[in-house]
Amino acid sequence: MSPAAPVPRSLRRLASGAALAAAALLVSAGAAFAGASEFDAKLRALAAGRLAAYAAEPAIVEAVTAQNAAGKPDQARIDQLDAEWRAQVGAPARPLVDEVMGRAASARLVAIRDESQGLIAEVILMDQVGLNVAVSEPTSDYWQGDEAKWSETYLVGPAAVHVSDVELDESTQTYQAQVSLPVISGGAPVGAITFGVNVEYLD
Repeated sequence: MSPAAPVPRSLRRLASGAALAAAALLVSAGAAFAGASEFDAKLRALAAGRLAAYAAEPAIVEAVTAQNAAGKPDQARIDQLDAEWRAQVGAPARPLVDEVMGRAASARLVAIRDESQGLIAEVILMDQVGLNVAVSEPTSDYWQGDEAKWSETYLVGPAAVHVSDVELDESTQTYQAQVSLPVISGGAPVGAITFGVNVEYLD
């Protein structure tokens, strides 16, 4: 018997239409449904395999440890940097944003996003206090340390995984969840990494 032909992605996306319609109803109603969602198991499986491998890449780990080695800023300095970043996003002159975007680690995150063929929409790499180390595209803020993507991974331990609610991304009109993991060095978290995952592309 000849092997079955692979199912085209377009058909897989159509097959998931009912689930996405249900997701739309929950999101529009303001319901948080990631924990009970059919996507949760798939997102955690993705985190345990492909995403964990990305988080363990030497260039990713080294970028985080290098920024950590530069020192741990106090909250006043973190707030100052965050304010500078926010003011620069979308501005003609944006030295801090451009410096982060110009790093080799950011180029690697862009490659991860592009190679995923739509599955991964965004990647954010964070240091020991939650500041951006590298990003695949400019984030709205520079400090992620007050968000679950950092606090529920870096602060929890090396085995932590945080999966956010599935939400509608207004810019792309796709349903996404953020999947976050700690970045590990020497068996301990040194930072965190977040992947914005388009659930329409989950196998």
